[in-house]
Amino acid sequence: MRVRLALVLILLLGFGAWGALRAQKPFKEYPGVEYTDFPLPSDYNKPSEWIRARLRYTDTGRRGFRRGAGAWTTDYPRSDRHFLEGVRRLTRIDSRSVEQVVDADGSDDIYNWPFVYAVEVGQWVLSDDEAKQLRDFLDRGGFLMVDDFHGTYEWGIFISSLTKVFPDRSIVDLQDSEPIFNNIYDLDHRVQVPGAQYLRSGRTYEQDGVEARWRGIYDDKGRLVVVICHNMDLGDAWEWSDDPRYPEAWASLAYRIGMNYIVYDLTH
Repeated sequence: MRVRLALVLILLLGFGAWGALRAQKPFKEYPGVEYTDFPLPSDYNKPSEWIRARLRYTDTGRRGFRRGAGAWTTDYPRSDRHFLEGVRRLTRIDSRSVEQVVDADGSDDIYNWPFVYAVEVGQWVLSDDEAKQLRDFLDRGGFLMVDDFHGTYEWGIFISSLTKVFPDRSIVDLQDSEPIFNNIYDLDHRVQVPGAQYLRSGRTYEQDGVEARWRGIYDDKGRLVVVICHNMDLGDAWEWSDDPRYPEAWASLAYRIGMNYIVYDLTH
C-alpha cells in the first residue's frame, strides 16, 4: 500500500512539474522589422532570476511593416539585448541575457513574466479579450512599460486600446517626487530622449510630440502599474548605445530610467 501511495505521489508531482513547464513558454526568436539574424548571446539559455518580456500585439498596419513582422518588433531584439546587458552591469539583478516575447492570448503564460515592455503602442490594437487579460495581469501585480510613440495622433490610438484595459482609472502626469524617479538614480531632471531619427533630422521630437511626457496609472494601493513614456524613444537609445554617433548623454539617461523602473517594480 505504501509503495502504491508513493508511486501515486511521484506521478502527481511529475504531472505538476510537467504542467508548470508547459505553462511557461520557452524562449523563441521572431523575425523583426529591422533584424532577422541578430546574434544570440552565448548564455541565452542560462537560468536566471529575472526576465524582461516584450508584448506582441496586432497593430494598425499603417506603416507597412515588411516580412510580416509587426510594429511590436521595432528595435527588436538589439534594443532588448543591449538593455539587458545594462541591467547586469548596473544592478545586482540576475537578469537573463535575452528577452521573452509574450501575448495576452488567453493562456497563463503572461503571468510568468511580471515586467512587460511594449513599444510603438501608438499602433497597437487590443481586442476586448486581450485588454481583459492585460488588466487581470496588472491587477495581479504585473507591470507594464510603454515606449516609443509620438504626438497626438498616436496618443489617440494608444488611448483607444488602453481605455479597454482601464476604463475606470485615470492617466496622470508623474511628479519628480515619485519614488520611481529616485530609487537608484536621481531622475528629478529629465530631458527628452530622441530616437535615432535625430541623427538624420537634428530634431529631438517626432510629429507634434515636442514635449516629453512622463505618465502613469496607479492601482488602488497607490502603486504604479503602468508607466507611459510618450514623445520619447528609450528603445532607440538602448539600441544605438554602442554607436558613437548617438549622444552618450541620452543613452545613459535611457539606461538610468530603465533601471529605476525595474527596481521600482521589484520593490513596490
